[in-house]
Amino acid sequence: MKKVLVVDDEESIVTLLSFHLEKAGYEVAAVMDGLSAYEKASSSNYDFIILDLMLPKMDGIEVCKKIRQEQIDVPIIMLTAKDDQIEKVLGLELGADDYMTKPFSPRELLARMKAISRRGRKSNEQEVKQSDIKVGDLLIYPDRYEAWRKGVLLELTPKEFELLVYMAQRLNRTLSREQLLEAVWNYDFSGDTRIVDVHISHLREKIESKDDTNKFIKTVRGFGYKLEG
Repeated sequence: MKKVLVVDDEESIVTLLSFHLEKAGYEVAAVMDGLSAYEKASSSNYDFIILDLMLPKMDGIEVCKKIRQEQIDVPIIMLTAKDDQIEKVLGLELGADDYMTKPFSPRELLARMKAISRRGRKSNEQEVKQSDIKVGDLLIYPDRYEAWRKGVLLELTPKEFELLVYMAQRLNRTLSREQLLEAVWNYDFSGDTRIVDVHISHLREKIESKDDTNKFIKTVRGFGYKLEG
């Protein structure tokens, strides 16, 4: 049975999520503050952490940061009552796998968890070596999870790296937001494509510089993006 840690300071949400997760076959542990969440995550193995942003003692951003600093590779889905892109971006940049804005349906949460699990299984099953990729002075090594530019190793989050590899393998092709969402996040429903825009924005900041005359990532207005080389 897969184990899930639910972290939220609203008892009604903890009760609701616990009911639906247990009904779906998960074993649920729940805490209501960030410090307890960090201690639980550090001392026990979980298959998922559902982590609220606004928590007493330690907020969700700090919990996520500390978990990733300890190399704990559990999937994290952040919950936020704010419609604030900055908070969401911080969570994603620090290693959260996804975010959901309250109110949300437990059914959608379960669908996102299923998508993350399916993607993890595919990654473990696929051991075929991928060819290294060169786009201008950008060097990408899929099997080493490394990207270099001008001799500098780029500090990319796992999702940013997956997004870069996917686009580089389809160089000069226009890719829709929905296509990128399906490919990189593996959603099998109509997901929130803003998560794609957030990652594209930060990927641009890391692979492009202000003095570049030609940019790697081009926005195709009303449709999506393409990586040019």
